Amino acid sequence: MKFSAVNTIWVLLGAALVFFMQAGFAMCEAGFTRAKNTGNILMKNLMDFCIGTPLYWLMGFGIMFGAGTAAFGWIDPFILKDYSHILPAGVPLWAYAIFQTVFCATSATIVSGAMAERTKFSAYCVYSAAISLFIYPVSGHWIWGGGWLAELGFHDFAGSTCVHMVGGVCALIGAKLLGPRIGKYGTDGKPRAILGHNLSIAALGVFILWFCWFGFNGASTVGMDSDELIVSAGLVFFNTNLAAAVATLTTMIFTWLRYGKPDVSMTFNASLAGLVGITAGCDAVNPFGAAIIGLCCGLAVVLAVEFFDKVVKIDDPVGAISVHGVCGALGTLLTGLFATGVSTMKGVFYGGGFKFLGVQLLGVASVIAWTAVVITVVFCAIKATIGLRASAEDEAMGLDRSEHGLHTAYSGFAIMTDSAVEDAEPVAIPHDEYEAPVRVAKEKAPDAPVYTNVRIICRPASLEPLKKSLNKIGITGMTVTNVMGYGTQKGKPEYYRGTPVEITLLPKVQVDIVVSKVPVRMVIETAKRVLHTGHIGDGKIFVTDVENVVRVRTGEEGYDALQSD
Repeated sequence: MKFSAVNTIWVLLGAALVFFMQAGFAMCEAGFTRAKNTGNILMKNLMDFCIGTPLYWLMGFGIMFGAGTAAFGWIDPFILKDYSHILPAGVPLWAYAIFQTVFCATSATIVSGAMAERTKFSAYCVYSAAISLFIYPVSGHWIWGGGWLAELGFHDFAGSTCVHMVGGVCALIGAKLLGPRIGKYGTDGKPRAILGHNLSIAALGVFILWFCWFGFNGASTVGMDSDELIVSAGLVFFNTNLAAAVATLTTMIFTWLRYGKPDVSMTFNASLAGLVGITAGCDAVNPFGAAIIGLCCGLAVVLAVEFFDKVVKIDDPVGAISVHGVCGALGTLLTGLFATGVSTMKGVFYGGGFKFLGVQLLGVASVIAWTAVVITVVFCAIKATIGLRASAEDEAMGLDRSEHGLHTAYSGFAIMTDSAVEDAEPVAIPHDEYEAPVRVAKEKAPDAPVYTNVRIICRPASLEPLKKSLNKIGITGMTVTNVMGYGTQKGKPEYYRGTPVEITLLPKVQVDIVVSKVPVRMVIETAKRVLHTGHIGDGKIFVTDVENVVRVRTGEEGYDALQSD
């Protein structure tokens, strides 16, 4: 084969851009989830690439591009056989191999977002390996490796189905088997918003992904040494950008009308939805078709997120199922409607009839079936052996701490405590069972303290159940402070790069309550019951007398100053 410098450079540049998409996914997932899981998210996005790279070299590339059968390539450890039958013109084997490796990693990384904040890191490593080793390569062989779908004329230019929908289906099955995060659904079954901690990071991730998508789609021409390829690359770039922009505008307007205000995080999702949707047919449709695909994806992503969140109650923190699964399938099918016949069969709206659309539908259905069956087996095997989900205690603490010994990914910054936890259901205890009587100022001598300050030091994750339980016994006001401290244990030793980290100050929450009418013993027993786990770090309660209370606004003092008005 005579190699082409321009084609090789083009493919390698595309590979570098697609690799940088890992940074975009990491930023999106971290921004859309809570601060206590940031390190875990970043670690997963790093490791799926590092796990997938050697496995794809070992097995995946051969399965995907080997000249075996229409259903399966061949087993070729370390890519040693002849692949001249599949290599693009002028592109050497190893340039094409790295280009395909980064695509494989993209499919694997999609899953982490939907299963974020409650998946064991060890389980993640196993199923990420399975996706790179055989799930993605087999369906990839059908589409890009000369398999049976390619022979039928199935068209997926850069991976709406081959890459994104495969990741989206794995995400759907995983999130369903895993179950929702603690506190995501109330006792009435209605979903609760669990806010992402940093939309600035999420926005950065979206812009990185949008930028890198020009390599994802554009470099899939795998050449730039002819007029035809140059024209095709220009169209691909234009369609990719147009679909994303239209999808973003559509979702902004749609959520504005639907919710009364344009939804920020959903609009971010829409940008990615448009990019995913156009990926299948970016070379096959004209700009009008690209705009329609963007419009459809902008509407679909909102409805899909709501459907999974509210109807089937599948908790997807970042919207990966809707963005990659739903819009990947939708974009592939819409190619069957809007393909102009320049680089593939004509779509329904351009005189091609329904044959091409039928092939697209068959391809989407078969890849869904293959991916869903195999990943279900993988997840069930993990669940039955090492376990799929982190414990409730680890989830409440945050996977940064429990899985990696990382106290925080934001050292030096104050982070809002987590408010999305399950309601505590305190047991009502009759007032006459408490030793301390109701303390009323009028029954005490003028010089005696008549008010009591109850100071509770507890874990940040315990704040919400404590607050709800105290409200139920009549506590209507409290002061909450983020504090640092330690007890007799001096904190748990942790390590960074194998070196012990001298950490004795641990993050805690201090809750101050001044009571007069509610029995002090009732407050203490309620707090003890809610906070008790039997483990080191449950907290302490300090009880002190208060000489007087003054409401600044009205000048009221004593008992009257503590009452709401």
